Formats: sequence, C-alpha cells, structure tokens
Amino acid sequence: MGSSYLRISPQQWKNKLEGLQALGRPCRICPHACAVDRREKTGMCHAPEDLYVSNYNLHTGEEPPISGERGSGTIFLTHCNLRCVFCQNYPISQLGRGEAYGIEQFADLMLGLQKRGAHNINFVSPTHYSWQLAAAVKEAAARGLTIPIVWNSNGYECVETLKLMEDIIDIYMPDMKYSREDSARRLSGAPGYWEHVRPAVIEMQRQVGSLECDENGIGEHGLLIRHLVLPDDLSGTRAVLKFIAEEIGRRTRLSLMSQYFPAHKALEMPDVSRRLKAVEYEQAIAWLEEFDLSEAFIQDEILDGEESD
Repeated sequence: MGSSYLRISPQQWKNKLEGLQALGRPCRICPHACAVDRREKTGMCHAPEDLYVSNYNLHTGEEPPISGERGSGTIFLTHCNLRCVFCQNYPISQLGRGEAYGIEQFADLMLGLQKRGAHNINFVSPTHYSWQLAAAVKEAAARGLTIPIVWNSNGYECVETLKLMEDIIDIYMPDMKYSREDSARRLSGAPGYWEHVRPAVIEMQRQVGSLECDENGIGEHGLLIRHLVLPDDLSGTRAVLKFIAEEIGRRTRLSLMSQYFPAHKALEMPDVSRRLKAVEYEQAIAWLEEFDLSEAFIQDEILDGEESD
C-alpha cells in the first residue's frame, strides 16, 4: 500500500493548499478561531506563520505499530493550541523553543529521516502548522518521500481543517483528553474540547478507517486513539471509552496511558500534583472491558504503586 499523498493530483494539491492557507489568514485553523494574521501577530498557540521545529529523531517510545523496530521519524513542532498545565514538553509547546524551517528545508528533514530507516514521519503537535506541513509533504513527495505520515495531535481540531488534510495524512493518532468541560478549560485552556474532539475523531475515522498494519505489525494507514488517565478521573475516562466503542468502533486501536506525572504548573495544583494510583488505572481497564474495547494497548507500570486511598 502506497502512501495516500502520492496519489494526489496537482489540482487537488492546489485546492488543498489554497484552502488551508485561507483558513490560516486570518487564522481559523483550530477551534480557538483567533482570527489573527500570524505574519503580524500570534494567537492562542503563540506560533508565528513560519514553521518552527524543536527537535527530530528516530523515536522508539511510541506504540508498537508506530515505532516498530527502526523507530518513528518523530518531529517535535514548537508551540501548541492547548495550554496543558501538566505538559511534559512545555519548553517546546509553551515556551516555543525551536528553529525556523523553510518548506524545502523541512522536506529535507523528512527525507533524511526516511533515509535513516524511519517507519513513518510523525508530526507531534501539528495542528497550528497545517498548511505549512501540507506544503512540505507535497515538496518531499515530489523528491522521493514514500513512508506514511502520522498526525500526532491533541484532538482539539476543526473538521473543516481536517477535511483539507484528507489523503495527505496516512495515520491519525489523536489524543482524546477529556470528556469533562471543567477539566478541559481549567487544565488545558480548551473550551468546548469534548464538543470538538468527537466530530474531529469521527472525521479522522471516515478518512482513514481502522488501523491497518503490514506483515511486521507496522502501521500503514488508519486511526490510533490515545487517552491519558488523570488523577481523580479528571479526564472523564468512562465517557471517552463509551464514545469510542459506540461511535468509532469496538475494534478501534486505542492506547490507554498510565504515565501521568505532574510536570510544568501541575505541581502547584493539588488535584493534579500527584501521579496516578493503581486503583485509578485498574478502574480505567475495567471500563475498557465493560465496552469490549479489546484492541487497546495497556501499560504495565503504575507510577505510584498505590492500590487505594
């Protein structure tokens, strides 16, 4: 199976890039809809129009279908349209540490990762750079890029933007962070998160379907959802899993993550200033079983080891 972007016609590329650029000027790429011209000022994500990269490498710490044996060609993009108080990568996402890349230079970066053996190109926090990344994929494809593109996002997306990314992205790997509005607003500065992430994931599923892997178990095309379980169920985990089972499908590939730890500003907030307890993750696993989500990746480690309060 060849990557979808290799089959996009010149006219389709033109339509996609023009549509994405129109959404970016003024910027309505994500649900914040800041309506700023990022050539002149920044919005909620604090990202300028230029594409900024913090770091890149072959990454072996993703889920098995993404990392495989050789690693995922992971590119950490600077800035983010969320303001998560517990963000482990806050120097990148919120302080914007990185360097500017032109479209051709970014294409070189992707081609270099492919040459090093990457199973895929993995865009981390890509949403606010949608049109720039689309342009870079077009350039790289014309110069020999063939491996899948992974859209590794926080799930706070606009369906209108995602529709224009159709066939550019091979694997969608969104977070579904919260079903609780109070948590989304207070912990991530994401009003209406649950109302936006559900149609976004439905659109992703429509585009790419269930995750398909090659004979070695490496993802080629499809959807893989991540959900981080938070202390005191601030994530609203049961409702997230219920939605996935009933609206996306019980065979959906899902990563149920237990690795929460208080980073960035979370140490200053009592209800998120501790690690996850074993009993909390065990409850999340029980909800997986309740909804027959049998294709989930389960993590063995429970970071504080406590069985109960």
